[in-house]
Amino acid sequence: MSSNDLTGFSRRRFFVRAAAVAIASGLRPAPALAADLPHLAETDPAAQALGYVDDTGRVPPGKYPKHQAGQECDRCNLYQGAAGAQWGPCLIFPSKAVHAGGWCSAYTPKR
Repeated sequence: MSSNDLTGFSRRRFFVRAAAVAIASGLRPAPALAADLPHLAETDPAAQALGYVDDTGRVPPGKYPKHQAGQECDRCNLYQGAAGAQWGPCLIFPSKAVHAGGWCSAYTPKR
């Protein structure tokens, strides 16, 4: 075994593989920007399952007794939108944007 081949790989083979990985990773599409995400509709089955509404003031109090005033998506730990943005991504609803002033039953306050 030569010093170039200590683990069964030659230096040349290592660099060829490293270059292939670098090229492949450069060809991946960039992640979607928040502005490019479709808005989550209240009629979406996932939204309905979690009681999502675009306006936290419209949460039916009898149906969601744990809801409190001031609970909004932009104050939730699961919300990924930029500060001050009207819409943003949410970890609960992948590939959709939720309204910053909205609410769902998965609400978890930011710490």
